[in-house]
Amino acid sequence: MANIKNLKKDINYVLGDIIEAVYLYELTSTGQPTAETNALIDEAIAAFDGLIAKVNAKNVENKKAHFKQINVELEQVANQLVTKINDFQ
Repeated sequence: MANIKNLKKDINYVLGDIIEAVYLYELTSTGQPTAETNALIDEAIAAFDGLIAKVNAKNVENKKAHFKQINVELEQVANQLVTKINDFQ
């Protein structure tokens, strides 16, 4: 089950890096959080919770396809969040 462990790490690292990027943007632009940056952080946390819940789901018929779908969802969510960060600038 090393793949599940790596998938959880990937989810944690990718969304953690996105949250860190938001904090760096806050520090370099306004120096304080804004409503938009707080909403983006909340969205990243919600995505993290949702993806981890899907990884931990026990009643899955085809595990390989299920985990591939989670990986695709992670990539889509990450791309959407990065696009929103880039729109700030």
